[in-house]
Amino acid sequence: MELLDAYSRAVTTVVDRVGPAVVSIAVGKRPPRHWPEREGAGSGVVIAPDGYILTNSHVVHNAQRLTTTFTDGTQVVARLIGEDPATDLAVIRAEASGLPYALLGDSASLRVGQLVIAMGNPLGFQSTVSTGVVSAPGRALRSQEGRLIENIIQHTAPLNPGNSGGPLLDSRGRVVGINTAIIIMAQGIGFAIPVNTARWVVSQLLTHGRVRRGYLGIAGRERPLDRRLVRFHNLANERAVEVVSVEPNGPAR
Repeated sequence: MELLDAYSRAVTTVVDRVGPAVVSIAVGKRPPRHWPEREGAGSGVVIAPDGYILTNSHVVHNAQRLTTTFTDGTQVVARLIGEDPATDLAVIRAEASGLPYALLGDSASLRVGQLVIAMGNPLGFQSTVSTGVVSAPGRALRSQEGRLIENIIQHTAPLNPGNSGGPLLDSRGRVVGINTAIIIMAQGIGFAIPVNTARWVVSQLLTHGRVRRGYLGIAGRERPLDRRLVRFHNLANERAVEVVSVEPNGPAR
């Protein structure tokens, strides 16, 4: 019972601390001619008191109108600062100041089995909380545009449509990832963009309005080398980068 009580206290403390910084994002998109305007929805997390909000690119892509709703019911108009479809991340800014905000953690320190907490607005239900554990770091996932997103966090906190863009938190209430996708036919499989990736993307978007990066046209992942191979070739490292795929029309061809 004491362990369950400690678990419950950890979750409720995180919810009380971070909940006010989690927002619902309503998206108005320009429809085809003669069609009614389409509405979309997602989640986001305030990362600075002057209104900067981190969310998914696919939530706000092609949005003509953005409205954020806070846990107290306050609605604030927002505008897109920049997005990066390659990592499915975007930054928007609510036209307000003095807002509650969440602290960014360190996704590199995540361990398999570690408690994580997902917050967001799935299926229109505001301030929804779910818990799980880190299943695996370093996964790869195809974006909606077909591009491979690397170094994804796989976790078991239940997600539903509308959770996209919401924060994945550690037991101290620090953002360790941005929830981005689920596998519809699977249970207990969710994915989040690591916050360390998000830090770099946010700095690029705030500085340049877009992410500037070199492009090799390959996807790779880190993997350990057989110790016999390392000793035989007298290699300096015991890990290497494995080429997983090559883009058909990329520079690596």
